[in-house]
Amino acid sequence: MGNEIKEVFLAKSNQKAADLDHRKKINFNIGKYNAVVPVGKSQFRDLELARERAKNIKWRALETLDQQLENFESAFTARGGKVIWAENAEDARREILRICKEKNCTTLVKSKSMVTEEIKLNEFLEKNHIESVETDLGEYIQQLDGEPPYHIVTPAMHKSKEDVARLFADKLGTDPKLGPGDLTLEARARLREKYVLAEVGLTGANFLISDIGAIAVTENEGNARLSCAWPKTHIVVAGIEKVIPTMNDLGLFWPLLATYGTGQQITVYNTIVSGPRQPGESDGPEEMIVILLDNGRTNLLANPKTRESLYCIRCGACLNACPVYKNIGGHTYGTTYSGPIGSVITPHLKGLNDWKHLSHASSLCGNCTEVCAVRINLHELLLENRHEAAREGFAPFAEKLAWKAWKVGVSNRKWMNKGKASVKNWMVNKLVKGWSSTRGPIDFPEKSFNQLWREKNKLS
Repeated sequence: MGNEIKEVFLAKSNQKAADLDHRKKINFNIGKYNAVVPVGKSQFRDLELARERAKNIKWRALETLDQQLENFESAFTARGGKVIWAENAEDARREILRICKEKNCTTLVKSKSMVTEEIKLNEFLEKNHIESVETDLGEYIQQLDGEPPYHIVTPAMHKSKEDVARLFADKLGTDPKLGPGDLTLEARARLREKYVLAEVGLTGANFLISDIGAIAVTENEGNARLSCAWPKTHIVVAGIEKVIPTMNDLGLFWPLLATYGTGQQITVYNTIVSGPRQPGESDGPEEMIVILLDNGRTNLLANPKTRESLYCIRCGACLNACPVYKNIGGHTYGTTYSGPIGSVITPHLKGLNDWKHLSHASSLCGNCTEVCAVRINLHELLLENRHEAAREGFAPFAEKLAWKAWKVGVSNRKWMNKGKASVKNWMVNKLVKGWSSTRGPIDFPEKSFNQLWREKNKLS
């Protein structure tokens, strides 16, 4: 299974890396991001201190995760909310279906939830004859096209405005020459109809606020507010790592997320929802349920070295900075979370043996670590994943044998100095096909540096 997934990944990578049209679109969109992020960063007097403080807050939250989640549940249920603990994707899907059936739901509107992509909720609800409608514009575009999100923050980053116009013309019958503004209005008009029909609204959560028992949602379109306030039932699906200790922490995390996510100083809509409609209130759902999802996150939590990856606030900065992501694209990874953070967490969420190849899909340049909003040492965690895969014995026999021979050879300088350059060239360029398949040929010099040094210094 692992080799099949790897081979598909390599085939798609080779194809996408040669797609110049794709590269042009991605460089254009990431270029716009790179132009505005420095403006957002200018709001911080000491940016590095802010990042370090955010990392420390997430460290505290995860070191006391059981306590933080229990505090959240206690405060949230005190205001009439309900909490469901889901160990895996199947548990979460089953509970969502149960709620939908109780409410006789035929239409569900959804916003701001990568976690529901993780558990494949749309496909599941469709099989159970429930229409699940993405209401965020980027997600809506991807749903129309039958594709998963391409990017954590900008799901349709790989599409140009002309691509979207053609898609709308094909799926919705609109004029193929419509511009971005008219396309947005077209989507808005159609989605507003769905809000009226929907019996259930579903959102994710950027943060779970422990001390007040509330969720915090960050968005630029306002669709999450409509999804959680208009239908009579509001379901939240959030990973357990989303928790932060106090509401005051948002004063740091909201600006960081906005700056590193989209280059804004603050996102347009920042909402705190602490439960269903209270007595005397005119707006909001009659019922609110939060599903706390594990789905492999405790595997990361239990590992002292990889636990740090749970600090991620899903800003997407590491994807925009990664040279590999910019060449092979988001869909090539074959998993919900792509780019450096996806390569770090996916092997632990879905199985190290099947997904270890993602940790090798990196230049280890360290740019992901440099741009991370909460200073996660991503490139070191990629190396840690490689080490764990080797330690667990997941490497193929031929690879183990090759590295053992290499270790023996490089441990003996006299052996390394022996042999003609032509023989060494043949061994690397012809015998070791894994190297030459994606790289130019190596041309060894007739004498090694060690030999030249000894001759110059007249050493025996």
